[in-house]
Amino acid sequence: MRAGRLRHRVTLQSPVETLDSHGQPVKTWADVADVWAGVEPLRGRERAAIGPDVHGDAQDINELDTRVPIRYRSDVTIDWRVEFEDRHFEIKAIIDPDMRHRELDLLCKEVV
Repeated sequence: MRAGRLRHRVTLQSPVETLDSHGQPVKTWADVADVWAGVEPLRGRERAAIGPDVHGDAQDINELDTRVPIRYRSDVTIDWRVEFEDRHFEIKAIIDPDMRHRELDLLCKEVV
């Protein structure tokens, strides 16, 4: 993997379930590792959601598919997410491109 491709610092996060003040489970995120990565937008789309929002207006949903290449790690799962600056990306697929455990392509969807 060319080092120049990994020019962004991202944080890998895993889900943690805690309890709120009422004893209800709440999903939070714990930082696992800060790694060098690429953040490469693949495509974006906008569509109307089914049903109105709380004000009765039609909802628009913006989605951005992004590839996040990182050096190989054996512990990454699709339950994790990637934090980059103030943005969060759900991991939808994990690909070992050459199947030699050198790098991973995390195929993600930005959470907006």
